[in-house]
Order: sequence, then structure tokens, then C-alpha cells
Amino acid sequence: MRWVWLVIGVLLVLSGIVWTLQGLDLLGQSGGMNGQQIWAFIGPVTAVVGVVLIRLGLRRQA
Repeated sequence: MRWVWLVIGVLLVLSGIVWTLQGLDLLGQSGGMNGQQIWAFIGPVTAVVGVVLIRLGLRRQA
């Protein structure tokens, strides 16, 4: 079960990074999320939740 928390955590961290970059309009693509500041806020929050889940998964391993 711990690997599930690790996988979900990694996916959330990666999603959070992409959402942050899109919110800050740093990816250079066109789309609905680019340049919208709400995603620059949601992205880091999502990444932090992912880090918490990764730590939870690693802690259950020990």
C-alpha cells in the first residue's frame, strides 16, 4: 500500500509543478491555464500535498 502513496505523491508533485509553470506563463504554450494566476497558487499547494503523501509512503516503509 505504501507504493500507492508514493506514486500518487509523485504524480501530484509533477502536476503541481506543471500547473505552477502554466499559471506563471512560463511554458510558452497557448491554452486555458496559461497566464492565469489561480494556477500559480493551486500548483504549489498540490505539490506540497504530494510531498506530504511521499513522506507518508516513505514513513510507512520504515
